[in-house]
Amino acid sequence: METMPKLSAVPAFLYGTAWKEDRTAALTELALRAGFRGVDTANQRRHYLEAGVGEGLAAAYRAGFVTRSDLFLQTKFTYQRGQDHRLPYDPAAGLAVQVAQSLASSLEHLGTDHVDSYVLHGPASGYEWTDADGEVWEAMGKERDAGRTRLLGVSNVSLQHLEQMVGAQSELPAFVQNRCFARLGWDRDVRSFCSLRNIVYQGFSLLTANPEVLQHPPLIALATKLNATSAQVVFGFARAIGMLPLTGSSNAMHLKQDLASLNLTLPPEVVQAIESIAG
Repeated sequence: METMPKLSAVPAFLYGTAWKEDRTAALTELALRAGFRGVDTANQRRHYLEAGVGEGLAAAYRAGFVTRSDLFLQTKFTYQRGQDHRLPYDPAAGLAVQVAQSLASSLEHLGTDHVDSYVLHGPASGYEWTDADGEVWEAMGKERDAGRTRLLGVSNVSLQHLEQMVGAQSELPAFVQNRCFARLGWDRDVRSFCSLRNIVYQGFSLLTANPEVLQHPPLIALATKLNATSAQVVFGFARAIGMLPLTGSSNAMHLKQDLASLNLTLPPEVVQAIESIAG
């Protein structure tokens, strides 16, 4: 098996493009202008307009402030149950064919011959890693081996899913991407699994899933003391515990603030305090 491509090329922050609809192109370009170099999308028309991401990328290329080689592009394969009627593959085809068709469609949408990361949007079952998942994962590996993606990931997974991947002797992902709830310990068990195996944990909905944290008086006081926003403190915390955060902000000022959080260093006792706020 080939050695894993350099994870050092993965940016420290990803811009998420879900739920943007007709604003997708403009917001993708806005995020790139703000300084983001990692873009997360999916070939799932129900929640994403992947073609709009491609339009935003093309506009950025034309403007000349970024090139394809500057960027980390990540998309996803979504099972039919997670889609609406606008499918990116033949629903009558086998899963392996659907994986190939979905990625081919993504490459067309994004105007590129490869993505940097191809992610299984979620296992077929919420409870176990199934034979269908194994078939899809193998097909995704073949897309990687053919050069159409550099890295593979899984999203919306439990610790049980990941342990069953190990039990099935599946190749482990380079990335795990989950919605991250403070009240569930910031997904501590999955993060620990990833940390032990050098898997990069991508956390999304860090703000929207945790309004109680953003309104937590000690966190607000800390943010004020650091001359930072509560959101910046949460993103700084995420980075401190080894997480690659996503943001989907549609506000230019917030995008710049989010990126500026990369320069925020939190003392260990503060990191510990935030980790225990609700979990």
